[in-house]
Amino acid sequence: MNCRNIVASSLLPAYKVVKIFYMSDFRRYFAPGGTYFFTIVTYRRRPILTTGAGRKHLRNAIAKIREKRPFNIFATVLLPDHWHLVMQLPRGDDNFSTRIKRIKEEFSKSWFADGLLEAPVTVAQQKRGERGIWQPRFWEHCVADEDDLIRCVDYIHWNPRKHELVTRVRDWEWSSFHRFVKSGDYEIDWGGTEPESLANQLGVDWGE
Repeated sequence: MNCRNIVASSLLPAYKVVKIFYMSDFRRYFAPGGTYFFTIVTYRRRPILTTGAGRKHLRNAIAKIREKRPFNIFATVLLPDHWHLVMQLPRGDDNFSTRIKRIKEEFSKSWFADGLLEAPVTVAQQKRGERGIWQPRFWEHCVADEDDLIRCVDYIHWNPRKHELVTRVRDWEWSSFHRFVKSGDYEIDWGGTEPESLANQLGVDWGE
């Protein structure tokens, strides 16, 4: 894959492309420690994220948190019970944890404000202030280099096919795949078989 860096303004909604750099330019943008892969899972694997309400509240949470703490979502896929993304932070900023925490908090706040339900939690979880929307933690991987970035992006776009939600990657609506097709990084029929970049990933669970 001829990977390109798609850099979105921190004030624009997630997934919107405003400028494209070829990989040679991306080497200047890529900062070790500044690009991360995340897996974020709903509590008890509740399939709420691809519902209309789930997508709305996540989109709004991302936009709100990004106003004060800028970041770029380089690639993303939303599945019913989990969310994968590659996040890029401004140079010199490695505080991804606060961003993820605040996105989850803002999502939950607006979810409850709409009168939507949560899963029951234990007494111990209640005492810790935990709610039945998200798993308390998240899985994080610091992207090491450009090859690692390609693996992470391929995994994100292959994920709906991996979980047998679709038979063609192109048919999954809630991912950045078509953005990458538009920029020339994938053919529209990419993902007919497992990507070569993931061929030797046996035993890697990617936080799932």
